[in-house]
Amino acid sequence: MNFADFSLRKSTITWFLTVLVVIGGVWAYGRLGKLEDPSFTIKTAAISTTYPGASPREVEEEVTALIESAAQKLGQTDKVRSLSKEGVSIVYVDIKDTYTAKDLPQIWDELRRKISDIQSSLPPGAGPSVVNDDYGDVFGVYFALTGDGYTFRELEDHGDFLRRELLLVPGVAKVEIAGIQQEVIYLEMDRTRMAALGISLDEISNLLSAQNVVTGAGSAAVGPELLRIAPTGYFSSLDVLENLLLRAGSGQTLRLGDIASVSRGYMEPPARAMRFNGKPALGIGVSNVDGGNVITIGEAVKQRLRELLPRTPVGMEMHLIYYQADTVKESIDNFVTNLLEALAIVIGILLVFMGLRSGLLIGAMLLLTILATFVAMKLAAIDLHSISLGALIIALGMLVDNAIVVADGILVGVEQGKDPAAAAREVVGQTQMPLLGATIIAVIAFAPIGLSPDSTGEYCRSLFQVVGISLMLSWLLAVTVTPLAGAAVLRTTKSAVSTDPYGTPIYRAYRNFLRICLTRRKTVIASVFVLLVLSMAAFSMVDKSFFPNSTSPMFTVDFWRIRGTGVEATLDDGRRMQAFLSVQPETKSVAVYAGEGALRFILTYTPGDPASNYGHLIVEATDSEGAERLKSRLAEFVRAELPHLDPRIRSFSKGTGGGAKVQVRFLGEDPDTLRDLRNKAVAVLKEDPDSINIRDNWGERVKVIRPVLGDTIQELGLTRKDVANALKASYSGLRVGLFREGEKLVPMMARLPAEERGSLENLGETQIWSTLSRRYIPLAQAAQDIEVTAEDPAVYRINRMRALTVEADSGSGSAAALFSRVREKIESLPLPPGTTMEWGGEYENSRKAQGGLMGMIPVAFMVIVVILVALFNGLRQPLIILLCLPLSVMGLSVGLLVMGKSFDFLALLGFLSLAGMLIKNAIVLIDQIDLEIRLGKAPFDAILDSGISRCRPVMMAALTTVLGMIPLYFDVLFSAMAVTIMFGLSFATVLTLVVVPVLYAEALKA
Repeated sequence: MNFADFSLRKSTITWFLTVLVVIGGVWAYGRLGKLEDPSFTIKTAAISTTYPGASPREVEEEVTALIESAAQKLGQTDKVRSLSKEGVSIVYVDIKDTYTAKDLPQIWDELRRKISDIQSSLPPGAGPSVVNDDYGDVFGVYFALTGDGYTFRELEDHGDFLRRELLLVPGVAKVEIAGIQQEVIYLEMDRTRMAALGISLDEISNLLSAQNVVTGAGSAAVGPELLRIAPTGYFSSLDVLENLLLRAGSGQTLRLGDIASVSRGYMEPPARAMRFNGKPALGIGVSNVDGGNVITIGEAVKQRLRELLPRTPVGMEMHLIYYQADTVKESIDNFVTNLLEALAIVIGILLVFMGLRSGLLIGAMLLLTILATFVAMKLAAIDLHSISLGALIIALGMLVDNAIVVADGILVGVEQGKDPAAAAREVVGQTQMPLLGATIIAVIAFAPIGLSPDSTGEYCRSLFQVVGISLMLSWLLAVTVTPLAGAAVLRTTKSAVSTDPYGTPIYRAYRNFLRICLTRRKTVIASVFVLLVLSMAAFSMVDKSFFPNSTSPMFTVDFWRIRGTGVEATLDDGRRMQAFLSVQPETKSVAVYAGEGALRFILTYTPGDPASNYGHLIVEATDSEGAERLKSRLAEFVRAELPHLDPRIRSFSKGTGGGAKVQVRFLGEDPDTLRDLRNKAVAVLKEDPDSINIRDNWGERVKVIRPVLGDTIQELGLTRKDVANALKASYSGLRVGLFREGEKLVPMMARLPAEERGSLENLGETQIWSTLSRRYIPLAQAAQDIEVTAEDPAVYRINRMRALTVEADSGSGSAAALFSRVREKIESLPLPPGTTMEWGGEYENSRKAQGGLMGMIPVAFMVIVVILVALFNGLRQPLIILLCLPLSVMGLSVGLLVMGKSFDFLALLGFLSLAGMLIKNAIVLIDQIDLEIRLGKAPFDAILDSGISRCRPVMMAALTTVLGMIPLYFDVLFSAMAVTIMFGLSFATVLTLVVVPVLYAEALKA
């Protein structure tokens, strides 16, 4: 079937459908989902289990091991990672890449069942385990709520009010509040009076619980009605609590206030803290539903907050930490600008080299193809974001390939005196199937990107989808609308008819050069081979990376004090950094966290593990250049003023990268062995002058006070729990009940007055109540000794093996170069039996992403070969085409070295896409050669004439693609890919116009 013949005969239908595509494209563009970057599924669940009072080793052996074992029984599990620290076990379950987001709900249900099944096996006092499968939720609208003069409770109450209201906004999925300070009621006990009166903490705790417990009182039948009986008696105020009556051992009755000072406050020490621009704050994060328009939802949230402003207490303010809608709008605006610039460049080239009518015709087909692509994207639920818009820019040059071939054929036919409609039918009839095969091959060249199962493949999937959709639409429009429009506008004057369209100086120069090459084939082939070897050698000098850092004006600071440091001291260091940054002219805002990081407000953002010695800053500068200056100044300030800190000042990563660039893990059972290997690896890293931010995830051991309890405690009527509770009450505080206050349950904590607690000198005098003798016994009498020992503050494991990770960054930014320098030295470290080593960081991420990609390349390659063989019904032509594919390496090596770019993951994708572009050009050229031979020309003349006739379409297709890449060169994510395509395609196209004819001539012995 000749598609051009159909479109010319049914011209009304063709034009009508064309108008519908234009209207539909404009409509679809305004309704496409809009994101900054494409989302990808974080296939990880976090299982948290508390085990109060247990050491990290006890948590590891008694809780974490059980949870890990249950998680590994899940058939979909890829890796199980865990963190065991004092009183808490956190197990991360990573699911295999072969499972998609649609599979995860069922997988998480299975995981919950397995974790539920082992709850009865946990030791007494541990659990219950909580499975968090929303680990990857992104809160793209992130505020800080501050209020001068307001308490944290008042901030929390207003935050709860905002959460209820914002959850009603269409498109909002979840609202979380971070940085909440635990409010408590302290009972500061008079230990002397308690001892004199014979009152124990257990008795007070039991009385508080019995008085404030929620319990049913039954019901009474009153006639036909059954009425519930609900007595009051809960503590309604602190005064009521103080007046609670106690009975002493002597039978004396007294008030709780007689032996304890009752006050309201916040947990000391706090578990976490947050400050925004120096003020106490709470973080409020808003996430949107899947597939929602971030810009629309963000505006709706802002509008609702404006409506709630009259109900906001005077002095409370909402500050933006991150507003994804603005970022998305700016990102999309920039990409749309890049798209328009690339479009203008492509159309400008067409006008210059194809003439006014041909240029306008092909430019119109390009615009029509883009509008049709928007319709398809809407139907396929593909959002507008950096990858999909970048894909459109990448495809721009290729979208005109088919239209150029058809339009050029019509134009040449008209110049030779043919009727425009007849010329259109002829050229489409000759080229529609080769162009279809070439287009499918170009799409398949991108297929490994879309079919890769890992998170990086998911992140880049829309690149394959959009390129594939747009290329197939470009072919369809090229064989239907282009001949119809071409027949109408591509006309010529009688004086121009029958002139030689290839008689220009450029064509004559190419003909002479190609003739020389065809007569010296062996010299040309040898020269090309030498150039290929040299270019491959040059490629080894190109820097390698995974994903570039973002150019966002925001950056983060992670810092750690010595293990065991309290949150207040950590927060104080954060305040000092905030004070320094606040006076810098480039600073817009600084959010400080201690004890934990922020909510996940960007998909690639992951804060450090919660710990009292962990601090975190989110800094926003006026622009990206200002952020770089701030990072440099802040690093100098920390080195000079806070030398005890261990800071990591980092930009956000693009793509699926993140964390330290160079990581090495040592796995084994013996902690001392792992620490020894850690020390050796750190020494290797420190020897390299480019290595910065060197640290490990275990940290140094911390001091632990260990009262040694002997058998005598049984004789004294004491238990280990009695001793632990007495020590807790003497220092940090012992929970003895709950104070009910509406929706809030406020813990009641018993502790000693400030002047009596916190001094280790009095540790031996800690009074412990003996139920046997009904008196207090000092700890010194119950303990054989009081030791100070050291223990690992945290134990990390991977697949049930202890794993100590050493990490570092590159000061120059060339992580691959740093890795290559230290790799051999670290791998040469002798590993004791039972110990293994593996690399993480950028190396692991890159290998995982490339592994998913490379697994699909053989399949795509075989499909391409099958299509080539089917197109030509032979093996000679496919072999010649495939031999030309390595030619792109020449331009790739030169381009990356000259432009100073690294070969990152997207550059790899660009290199793979070059195969489709080159094959498409070669198909057009070889198909014309075969046609000329079938028409009776001698092979030599057929090769020469075909090279001339296909020179303009091939060169124009390459030129539009190359120059259309210019806007992408200035985008940090696509820059290396743009260089790869621009230089690779430029070199390869020029060589294709020479090497393909030479190889074909050699094969035919022409």
